[in-house]
Amino acid sequence: MDNPFSIADKVAVVTGAAGVLGGSIARHFASQGAKVVALVHREEQVAPTFECLASYGGDPSCYACDVMDIAALRGIADAVCRRYGHIDILVNVAGGQVAGSNVMPDQHFWEMDLEKWDKVLELNLDGTVYPCHVFSEFFARQKSGCILNISSMAAYASMTRVPGYGAAKEGVSNFTRWLASELALKYGDKIRVNALAPGFFIGKQNRAALLNEDGSLTERSHKVIAKTPMGRFGDITELNGAAQFLCSDAASFITGVVLPVDGGFSSFSGV
Repeated sequence: MDNPFSIADKVAVVTGAAGVLGGSIARHFASQGAKVVALVHREEQVAPTFECLASYGGDPSCYACDVMDIAALRGIADAVCRRYGHIDILVNVAGGQVAGSNVMPDQHFWEMDLEKWDKVLELNLDGTVYPCHVFSEFFARQKSGCILNISSMAAYASMTRVPGYGAAKEGVSNFTRWLASELALKYGDKIRVNALAPGFFIGKQNRAALLNEDGSLTERSHKVIAKTPMGRFGDITELNGAAQFLCSDAASFITGVVLPVDGGFSSFSGV
């Protein structure tokens, strides 16, 4: 009997594959037998990313690409189809914070750099929309395909400091629901679009906000833990199972969902 949770031999394009979250998902998919196509931001990231994925066996490939470069994305999509014959999965992980786009406790909103606001929306929202714009055309031709986007807890309720990031991720959630409906209505039930909404995981970008230099929790971290029923931060690998499930045939009747992976943060009032 076939395993509906398996993603073996599926061709999976993962953007942001040199980052913490994208790298974790890319490695996990490779370990599960998927043919991972890793998109990284800089050319010097190509060789180490490819070598890491190749260590799991399979047949990976890796490209340096700006996810807001439509021509480059189309060229890669064509190359992937020529090499593998089809594309099954697109995981949009590229994104993150932009220095200068935050409004810190000692700042006023009107002091925020609007150029940085534009940049954080572009990186997180357009950086998701543009790959979907390109790869969804291939899925429509095939009458099958799966897209997984990355939202955030900042899309569920407002958070101090990160107005642009929160606005962008709320946009990703809304866009995910819209695209899921659009593709299913026009091209059939074999094309699905979902998103993950990660809770709090300590990574490169947020380490300084969550941990003091001595490794103790910051004031912000104490607030996060107090609102997380599980009472801890997540491990980045704890997103992998949910990502695999939503990209597998086991989720064949799930589309338009934004799934929290957050230790209960989004469901708890704090009281």
